[in-house]
Amino acid sequence: MPLVGLITDAFFAPKLLVMHLALFAGIATIRFYRFPLINGPRPYARARAGGHMPETTALADAASHDGHRGPRPAAFGRPLRVLAWLSFIAEVIIIGTGGAVRLTGSGLGCSEWPLCTPESLVPIYEVQGIHGLIEFGNRTMTGVVGLLALAVLLLTLHAIGGRRLVMRAVWFAVGGVVAAVIAYLVTAPFGLPAFGFASGALLIAVVVAAVDSLRLTTQRRDLSALAWIVLAGVMAQAVVGGLAVLSDLNPFIVGFHYTSSLLLVCVTAAYLVRLHESGAPRERVVPKWFAIGSHVTGLALAVTIFFGVLTTGSGPHSGDANVIRDGFDATILAHVHSWPGYILAALVAALTISAWVLRLEPRRWLLVLALAILVQVGVGIWQAREGLPELLVGIHMVLASLSAAAYTVVVLRLKRPVE
Repeated sequence: MPLVGLITDAFFAPKLLVMHLALFAGIATIRFYRFPLINGPRPYARARAGGHMPETTALADAASHDGHRGPRPAAFGRPLRVLAWLSFIAEVIIIGTGGAVRLTGSGLGCSEWPLCTPESLVPIYEVQGIHGLIEFGNRTMTGVVGLLALAVLLLTLHAIGGRRLVMRAVWFAVGGVVAAVIAYLVTAPFGLPAFGFASGALLIAVVVAAVDSLRLTTQRRDLSALAWIVLAGVMAQAVVGGLAVLSDLNPFIVGFHYTSSLLLVCVTAAYLVRLHESGAPRERVVPKWFAIGSHVTGLALAVTIFFGVLTTGSGPHSGDANVIRDGFDATILAHVHSWPGYILAALVAALTISAWVLRLEPRRWLLVLALAILVQVGVGIWQAREGLPELLVGIHMVLASLSAAAYTVVVLRLKRPVE
C-alpha cells in the first residue's frame, strides 16, 4: 500500500522517521511529494518525475528483499571473480606440472604418499635429485589448487546464503577433520594405508556438506554446485595421485588422473560463465539442429581425448624409466587417436562457419575452439613425426584441456537466461 506523506523540503528528519516506520510496518512503497515553500521555478524538483525521491524508492526496493519478502539477490564481488579466474588458471597449470612429472620421468621422484619418503614430507635433493623436486612441486601445486577452490566455495556460499551457509560448511569441515583423525588412529596400528582412510573420511565429509548446502540453497544453486564439485574433485584428485604412486604408475590410474584434471578445468570454466550470468531460467538461442551438432561434436572431442590418453599411456613417456608399457600398441593407437581428431576438426569447422553465417550466440567461442583444435592437430602431427619430444607432448596435453574448456563455454552459450 502506498504511503503518502506531506512533507516539505525544509525538514529532512520527519522523512527519516516516516521511512523507518514504513519499513518496520512492511510498507512496500514510500512516496513523498514536494511542496516548495517559496515561489519561483524549481527546475531540479520538476525534473524528477512525479516528485519521487530516488533514495526513498531505492530503500523501498531494498525492503522488499529484507527476508520478509524474499531472499536478497546474490552479489558477487571482485574478489570472487578474481579467485574464480585464478582457480581456472591453476587447474590448467597443474595439468602442465603433472605433464612435466610424467615427461621428465619423475613420476616416482617421491616414492611415498602423502610423504615424499618414508622419513620426510619434502624431497631430499641429495637422495632423489631433480626428480624429487619436480614431483613434490606438482604436489605443492595441488595444495594451491585446493586452497583456491576452498576460497571460491566460501565466497560463493557467503554471496548466496550469507554467514549461515559458510558456518555450516565450516562445522562440516571440523567434523571431517575429526573423522579423518579417528580413521587414521584406527587403521594405522594394523598396517593399513592410514592416510588413505583419513583422506576418504575428509572426502565423505565434503560430499555430505555439499548435499546439506545445496539443500539449503534457495538461489544460484548452479554456482554452489559447481564450487562444491571443484573442491571435492581436487580432494579426490589428491587421493588418485597417491594411488598412482603406490601402484607404481599404473597407466590406467595415471590416465584417469589426467582425465579428472581435464574435467575440473571444464567445471571451473563453467563456473566462470555462470558467474557472469543471472540465475534466471535459460532458453535455447540456436536452432535445434545446431544444438544437436554441438553435442555430437562434444562426443567426438571426448572420444579423441580418450584415445589420446590411451596412446600416451602406451607410449614411451611412462613417468619413470623403470616403468615399462606392455599393453596397447602405441603406434596403432596413434592412428586410431587421429581419426576422431579429424572428425572433430571437421565438425568444429562446420559449426563455426554456420554460427558466423547465421550470427548465432556462440560464434566467437566457436572460433576460439576452432583455433585451439587447429593448433592441436598441428602439434599432434608434428610430435608424431618428431618421435614424441617431451615439450610437444606437454603442449598437446595442455591444449587438450583448453580445447575442452572452450567447448564447455560453447555449450553453455547455446542457451541464455530469460530476463
